[in-house]
Amino acid sequence: MPDARPFVSLTTDFGAAYTAICAGVVYSIAPAATVLVLSDEVTPYAVAEGAMLLRQALPYLPKGVHLGIVDPGVGTPRRPLAIETGRGDLLVGPDNGLLVPAAEEVGGVIRAHVLENPAYRLPSVSTTFHGRDVFSPAAAHLALGVDVAELGPPAAPLPLDVAAPEIGDRALIAAPLYVDRFGSLILNAGPDDLTAALGALEYGAALEVRWSGGAERVAFAETFGSVPVGEPLLWVDSSGRLGLAVNQGSAAERFGLGPDGAVTIGLAD
Repeated sequence: MPDARPFVSLTTDFGAAYTAICAGVVYSIAPAATVLVLSDEVTPYAVAEGAMLLRQALPYLPKGVHLGIVDPGVGTPRRPLAIETGRGDLLVGPDNGLLVPAAEEVGGVIRAHVLENPAYRLPSVSTTFHGRDVFSPAAAHLALGVDVAELGPPAAPLPLDVAAPEIGDRALIAAPLYVDRFGSLILNAGPDDLTAALGALEYGAALEVRWSGGAERVAFAETFGSVPVGEPLLWVDSSGRLGLAVNQGSAAERFGLGPDGAVTIGLAD
């Protein structure tokens, strides 16, 4: 990287200890780097959750090398990748869609290469800890200025595999992408989808949310405190997506929903 003190971020579902090992590998190769652990608390195996976190965070981080590891396919033929973006960032991680939404937020994918060159791996590569043995060394070498093409052959990254929302007859059918730490359900739909389904809505509009376990009246609100404590709301979260929340409570618990569920949102009678 062109900066005198390169910047490297880490986002994983590993928890603190294994993520610290990855940070240690980066430091051992690039001791002058600034290394930020963006999160080690992504829900295990939740690729879409990790992808949305990276997408939301990268525009606010310094240009640098961003290591993302949510990798349920570790050890299988899935490819390890490094992606160069239009802003000049380098994203490193598995080729399972995790990196692509974030790359699109920082200028798009300019080129991507498979991490195959053994010179930029640890001498011994395990079958289950590529974060330590493959991804972290590659990120550190990129931070030192190695060209991404030196890591291996070119590749086209796989997109993130998430369902699109459905615009029904005066209804929006959406699915939770992930549950945040407050229990809010972040949906695979945005305010434009809501407008397309229901027309323009003002804050305070009464909606009905239906799911396999029941139905409930929910306010379309600007923020959590717009409804009484303990009451549900539909709002536009800070990443620009629709979310279901409960003021000072858990929507996931209230609705009994997680990433494998679905909701139908319509106007209340």
